[in-house]
Amino acid sequence: MADSNSETGSVDLFVQLLARNQQRLFVYVRTLVPRPDDAEEVLQNTNLVLWREFHTFTPGTNFAAWACRVALHQVLAWRKKRQRDRLQFSEEFMLAIAQEVEDHSDVLEDRSHALMQCLDKLPPAQREIIRLRYAEGGSIDTVAEHAGRTVEATYRALSRIRQTLHECVSRALAAP
Repeated sequence: MADSNSETGSVDLFVQLLARNQQRLFVYVRTLVPRPDDAEEVLQNTNLVLWREFHTFTPGTNFAAWACRVALHQVLAWRKKRQRDRLQFSEEFMLAIAQEVEDHSDVLEDRSHALMQCLDKLPPAQREIIRLRYAEGGSIDTVAEHAGRTVEATYRALSRIRQTLHECVSRALAAP
C-alpha cells in the first residue's frame, strides 16, 4: 500500500510543476497546431496524459522538456485523427518545428513575458487597437471602424505601436 503522505506530496508537486509550465505548454502546442481551439483540445489531452503518467517523471529533471515531449505525441495523435484535412505538414517538418521550439523555449518565454509587460505600459487606446487586431483577429477595416479612424490612420497607428513594442521588448531583454 502506498504512503498517503508521499501521494499527497506527489500530487502537490505535479500541480506546482503543471501550473508553472502551463503557458509554456500552450505556446509550444500552439506553434504546432494552427487553430487556437484545436490547440486547447490538444493541451487538455496533454494535461490528462501528464497526470496519468506523472509517476514516470523523475523529480529533479526538466519537467518542461518532459511535458513538451508528451505534448508533441499528443499533437501527432491529433494530426492522425485529422488526416482528411487537405493541408497537412509532414511529420518530419512537425518534429523539426517541435525541436526548434524546444531549443528556444526559454528565449520565447522571456520574450512573451517582456511583451506582456510592454503591452501593460501602452495607453488604453493603443492596447485596445492591439487587442482588436491580434487577440480578436479583427480586420484593419473593423479595427479602424471601432477606433473611429481611417484605414490608413489605423495602419500607421499599428505600425507605430508595433515599433514601440519592439523597442520596449528589446530594452527589457537587454536589461540585466
